[in-house]
Amino acid sequence: MGGGGLYTPLDTLKPLAPGLWVADGPAIRFYGMPFPTRMVVVRLSGGGLWMHSPIAPDERLLDEIDALGPVTHLVAPNALHYAYLPAWAARYPAAQVHAAPGVARRAARHGLRFPPHEPLGDTAPPAWADTLRQKLIPGHAFLREVVFFYIPSATQILTDLIENFEPARLSPFMRLATWIAATQAPGGQTPRDAQWTWRDKAAAAHALRAVLGWKPQRIVMAHGRIVEEGAEAHLRHAFAWALGRV
Repeated sequence: MGGGGLYTPLDTLKPLAPGLWVADGPAIRFYGMPFPTRMVVVRLSGGGLWMHSPIAPDERLLDEIDALGPVTHLVAPNALHYAYLPAWAARYPAAQVHAAPGVARRAARHGLRFPPHEPLGDTAPPAWADTLRQKLIPGHAFLREVVFFYIPSATQILTDLIENFEPARLSPFMRLATWIAATQAPGGQTPRDAQWTWRDKAAAAHALRAVLGWKPQRIVMAHGRIVEEGAEAHLRHAFAWALGRV
């Protein structure tokens, strides 16, 4: 994937709804393949900023964020999306760090000192319970992701549970790889390798049904096209491996 695969302009805030922004960053390589990166920024009711899966820090982006308000919460939603968070925590030492199960352990295995943090689970802490809902999707040995729901605009915030790569933005190799993985737009799903290795699909299904009960109208994920229409139908399709096809 060349530069055309990225969601330019990079390293700048893009509004999606009142109090909700995304910022797209440079690609990272995972198993030799380039993945575009994306973070989500939410303004909480108290005025502080909640940062989901922070991308590589860039001075222009940091200046834009500082103009919005104080950074109060930094979130690592799964054990793949944490690498840049320590740098953000150093930049914003007053911010509270939150991490999904397994993040600190994986960071330590890769020689990265992860900052002290609060664990993420099914219950939103008081600091954001009036703005965001959350749910831990259990049952996988590695991909234990906490998903979020931005209440004011009914926006589902995911990380890797759905990937939605646009074929026109990809190299021929990536088009083939994402087709095999079932992660191509417009119907990107949970990557097939995760589907096949999910140990407790019943537990995942129970959590995912609760997520569907939130009635999302938009889906934002870390990799690929944002879903602006038919969000519930897209979730049911993407999670059919756990929910079944009825």
